[in-house]
Amino acid sequence: MDKLRPAMEDTLVEALEMIAPGTLLRQAIDNIVRARTGALLVFADEGQIKPLISGGIDIDVALKPMILYELAKMDGAILLDSAGSHITHANVQLMPDASIESQETGTRHRTAERVAKQLGALAISISAARDVVTVYVGGVRYIMDPIRVILSKADQALLTLERFKTRLTQVATTLSVLEFREAVTLFDVTSMLQRTEMVLGLSHLIERYIIELGTEGRLVQLQMEELLLNVREDRAAVLADYVPAPTAERLQEAKEALIALPSDELISMDSIARILGYPPEVNVLEKHVHPRGYRMLRKIPRLGDQVITNVTTRFGSLLAILGAPIEEVAAVGGVGEARARDIKEGLARLRDFDVLERHG
Repeated sequence: MDKLRPAMEDTLVEALEMIAPGTLLRQAIDNIVRARTGALLVFADEGQIKPLISGGIDIDVALKPMILYELAKMDGAILLDSAGSHITHANVQLMPDASIESQETGTRHRTAERVAKQLGALAISISAARDVVTVYVGGVRYIMDPIRVILSKADQALLTLERFKTRLTQVATTLSVLEFREAVTLFDVTSMLQRTEMVLGLSHLIERYIIELGTEGRLVQLQMEELLLNVREDRAAVLADYVPAPTAERLQEAKEALIALPSDELISMDSIARILGYPPEVNVLEKHVHPRGYRMLRKIPRLGDQVITNVTTRFGSLLAILGAPIEEVAAVGGVGEARARDIKEGLARLRDFDVLERHG
């Protein structure tokens, strides 16, 4: 896989959401798997599927798990509308284009793959001999794991995410200490962004598990959200602090470039530095950079984005904000005396806290 983030087609995500635990379709599929009757389910509108239909029974009933389960006892395919809310045909023989390439050997799976490719529709093949559910969407083939297997994988991924987040917190604390000391190098900044992307990349894998788990994945989702608290916001603040001549467009470009960065390039600090806008010849270990103060000001309660932008624009650096008299800070648009005092006292607390975190 080329990126930390596992690629997943939007159509496949929609399909997995349709058949996730807690849905009527999943109840029916689980019943069919347990009974080992096997089934071929195709989700397509009447105009799409009609040219491929031969024989069968015309039905127009709302989806009910037990009805779908009983219909699966017949040999033919079961057709549903594209939303999966109505059963339209049962015991149908489907005749897709035989010239469409298929790697499947079983008749049911081969038909499902060809129908999905020909119509760009969702087809689900449930094996009678094995507890295997295969999802086909267009040219995508996906084998569903049992819930217990997905939960086990999700738990392992959460443990790894927790370790990644712990390391990210350590790197962020180091960066904070160095910012107050005016001793930040480009290496420290790229390390923070590298660790951030590793955390967010792993979260995309867990999101896939959450989709497949449906209602069974609520605890996994809560744990992930807790671990991701403020991670994306901190990434945006780091970019705002260190991208040369930042504009809204330039910051957005840098964020998108980081998200798209392949894993083999994410390990390169030079690649991240180039995304930030530094020339290739810059030595990240020796290049000293100065924060504008976005990230630190974000940690002070009740400071809105506009106030933070006004303050950093006025003073240009964290050191300048720290050294400015309260009166000058208060004179910035949207600040005032009370907020100016909060800013000065808040930054002082953060400086002392980060030093304690680092050395305490």
